Amino acid sequence: MKRSRVSTPVPILAGLLPSLLFAALFAASFATFAFSLDSETAPASQAGRGFAAPYDAAHEITLTGNVQEVVTKHVAGSPAGMHLLIDGPQGTVDAHLGPYLARDTQEALHTGTPVQIIGAMESLHGKQILLARQLIFGGRIVTIRSPHGFLVRAHATRRVVSSDSEKSDRAASNGGSR
Repeated sequence: MKRSRVSTPVPILAGLLPSLLFAALFAASFATFAFSLDSETAPASQAGRGFAAPYDAAHEITLTGNVQEVVTKHVAGSPAGMHLLIDGPQGTVDAHLGPYLARDTQEALHTGTPVQIIGAMESLHGKQILLARQLIFGGRIVTIRSPHGFLVRAHATRRVVSSDSEKSDRAASNGGSR
């Protein structure tokens, strides 16, 4: 019985090597062509803009006034999230609070509520908007943005347990200690 076996893999490699080389050269030239097209048509970037309006912490202001209107529906050309129209000494100011306010905070804000807002005025699509960093009303201090202007997500408030008797009462109500 005679067995046949390919003893020389050279013909297979000889055909495969030019094919791979051609594919690599084609891909490299296509990528260079695509890159040159993109670089010609891409608009000049604006440093520090990111996806939202820039926040200028060096020019923060404090605005005190009453809520004239609570805007929860998105308006084209303005940042997404809740806005308050504040009636203050400078006239009506649009204050952006963002999309991350806790539900109880949203429900507590209504027409006529006296508020104090710390933030930075920015021009967005030709309109002046106060990007709120901190909102103070009704004995609450609500942080909206970090000192660098990044929106902060609302966290659930936790009850602080201070004494050992409260800890043991809580453990008993939970079915034992953990």
